[in-house]
Amino acid sequence: MEILWYVVNRDGRNPWDPTWARPVDQHYLQALASTIDSRGYSGALFATQPTAGLDPFVAVASLLHFAPRMRFLLAVHPSVYAPTQLVKLATTLDQASGGRLLLNIVNGHGSFAAAGVHLNHDERYARCDEFLTIYRGIMAGETVDFEGRFLTVKGAKAEFPALQRPYPPLWFGGISEVAREVAAKHIDKFLTWGEPPPETAEVIADMRRRAAKYGRKITFGIRLNLILRDTDEEAWDEAQTMLDRTSDATIAETQRKGAAQDAVSQVRQSAFHGGERPKHARDLEVYPNLWSGLGLLRNGPGIALVGGPESIAARIREYKSIGVDAFILSGNPFLEEAHRFADQVMPLLQLDASWKQGRQDPQPFTFPKAPKLDPHPNALAAAG
Repeated sequence: MEILWYVVNRDGRNPWDPTWARPVDQHYLQALASTIDSRGYSGALFATQPTAGLDPFVAVASLLHFAPRMRFLLAVHPSVYAPTQLVKLATTLDQASGGRLLLNIVNGHGSFAAAGVHLNHDERYARCDEFLTIYRGIMAGETVDFEGRFLTVKGAKAEFPALQRPYPPLWFGGISEVAREVAAKHIDKFLTWGEPPPETAEVIADMRRRAAKYGRKITFGIRLNLILRDTDEEAWDEAQTMLDRTSDATIAETQRKGAAQDAVSQVRQSAFHGGERPKHARDLEVYPNLWSGLGLLRNGPGIALVGGPESIAARIREYKSIGVDAFILSGNPFLEEAHRFADQVMPLLQLDASWKQGRQDPQPFTFPKAPKLDPHPNALAAAG
């Protein structure tokens, strides 16, 4: 298995509450990237919304010097890109990073209207199908002519290839019927939001069947939050504190925004807590050491692993046993919790170091020596 951390432009002990939020600037991102790189994580997901947050390509390009080993998983919303535009960005950054780029294709989470995109849920995935057909063809070295319902290109090709062939691996989040079909056709790693292992096992089995229809095999990752402390009791106390210190207004606004989304993953996350604050945090323990209460406080992936090091490691190993080989984790604040997890849980896991193999460090450019030139005949004559 491999462990990735999480990077977004919001951090703090409880970043959904301005009282507990922490400023995130370029220097903070440098410190976070350096920590992830030095503590043994194989990479990080740089998450973003279609129009809000940091630009993942610019952010990562600025951090390469501070993180020379890790891989960079960039959230990409194809609804706001042209295929050839993403080809240029991906090939350039893959070259600059020495082949350390990964792309996480996102279609169903966030507000697209602000980006001028007014496609409904299924239309976004249908456009993504066309997008990835074009993108994968170009990245594989083809000259692509394509005419579809949403996209038409003629003579599209890449003149600046990626280091990773045929292209940097494609990761993908989306659980709806149409999302699963697009993933089965195009994606290398299917990424789920946290759900209990039995539900996750059902998704994995279904996706393996779907991929087999296209003669493909895919692997699996999961996005989970962490509340890690020295003991289970201390971790559940922290979950209770998180719940208690969050205002009713914050919870209501979070649930209002979640209900306004058309992402099926968000609907499934909300079903675990029902939108109601319990008196006791542990009333929302949906599986041993899995807490759905974080979904009351923040939208997106709302399941947290809660416990001491041994309990957290046991749940991760259980996910591994059903086919999950990549874990994208985070705890708040990101910086301190990245150290805590590396100190307390990583030594209990058998981590896969194969991601380090085949990586090419970009070689520094050296100017060629100027050739020796014979003096101009007129200069020789003048000298004589």
